[in-house]
Amino acid sequence: MTVAGRMVVSGLIAAAGGISAAAAIVVPLSQRFPGTPAVETFAAGLAAGLIVTYAVLTAMLAPLRRRLRALDERARRYASGDFGRVLPDYGTDEIGTTAGSLDALARDVAARLARLSDDSARLEAILSGMVEGVLVVNEHGRLQLANDAARRMLQLDDAIEGRSYPEIVRHPAVAGQIAATLSGQPAGSVELTGVRDASQTLIARTAPVNVPPGRAAVVVFHDISDLRRTDRIRRDFVANVSHELRTPLTAIRGYVEALADASPDESRGFLEIITRHTLRMERLVRDLLRLARIEAGQETVDRLPCSIDGLLTAVEADLASLLAAKRLRIDREIAPEAATIPGDPNKLQDVLRNLLENAANYSPEGGRITVSAAAAGHRVRLRIADEGPGIPPADLGRVFERFYRVDKARTRDGRDPGGTGLGLSIARHLVGLHGGSITAANLAPHGAAFTIELPL
Repeated sequence: MTVAGRMVVSGLIAAAGGISAAAAIVVPLSQRFPGTPAVETFAAGLAAGLIVTYAVLTAMLAPLRRRLRALDERARRYASGDFGRVLPDYGTDEIGTTAGSLDALARDVAARLARLSDDSARLEAILSGMVEGVLVVNEHGRLQLANDAARRMLQLDDAIEGRSYPEIVRHPAVAGQIAATLSGQPAGSVELTGVRDASQTLIARTAPVNVPPGRAAVVVFHDISDLRRTDRIRRDFVANVSHELRTPLTAIRGYVEALADASPDESRGFLEIITRHTLRMERLVRDLLRLARIEAGQETVDRLPCSIDGLLTAVEADLASLLAAKRLRIDREIAPEAATIPGDPNKLQDVLRNLLENAANYSPEGGRITVSAAAAGHRVRLRIADEGPGIPPADLGRVFERFYRVDKARTRDGRDPGGTGLGLSIARHLVGLHGGSITAANLAPHGAAFTIELPL
């Protein structure tokens, strides 16, 4: 039976009960008090009937009121976002049908909200994981979204959503891109430099997005600083190699031409010079090839117990002529616990030869080079110190770069110490293959020290 039918039946029952109650009261009253006016008797009976009718209706409609209150409470929970519980079965009448429709609507809304929440979390994860910076500007020129990369690149604070894009993007070219995109005009890419610091280079691209009821603009920032740095290193490398090869080649060509008119004594001297420059070119090519192999991961490390004293003895034998020519003395200070280290003996010998040759080139005649070794926790620390003029503080961070050539003023007599400018770079890579590190520092009052740390 429908709710309306129940209410009609309840009303009829209540009315019948009221009429019966009124009759039950009026008839006895008229018999008991025969002189009482009929109107007063009827009024008393009617009042009694109304009271009975209200009581009957209240009792019969109480379950209906409870159902409606439960339905209203559930609707309020749905409005507040609580979709966890469902309504009980209220039958097939209008209230039951309404309750079923409300539950179905709530389940549909909950499913849609869950999908929207998943999509939002997925989008946030994608934007947070992007290395490119992303800005979204709505049709009114207000910033709607900025991912973490964009905040880092542009140094943005947290409270930026809703602000006008000219307040956020202060670069005129990017602001022009956004304005053109919002007005429906095509916008190309623009390169930005020095947005955060002088070494940073960004490429900004702006694209339109049709979002009803208007048009939005999406700006993507690509950080190409590493690409620009790599390109600059490549250009410097080509220029340095060209310079290093051109110098001996020019000398060789000149002396070859001079040989045509030279006497036998002069020819011997010219040939010695040609040989020296040829050997220099050979060293340069050899060092370049080795550096290329190391950086390509083609150098393997054979770890064996290596005696530091044994390595130094072999290096001193290789550099005997240079040490004797400058009357240099090498002092060893090797701690017993650091006398033997695991590593590739050939590569470690190459590292020590590069460092000792570098120290000998810049040491004064009759000077001293100190080689010390000590254990520091689970690492051994090797230190090669000379008594030369030291390294300019501005160049301490560059001594391990390729083709870094020290100013001739660092040498005592101003002569070019020779070398290819690749020795320290090769030494750093070889130490890195052993899982170690190498640093350079100046000593007081003069001199330079190179420190190698290798794991035990």
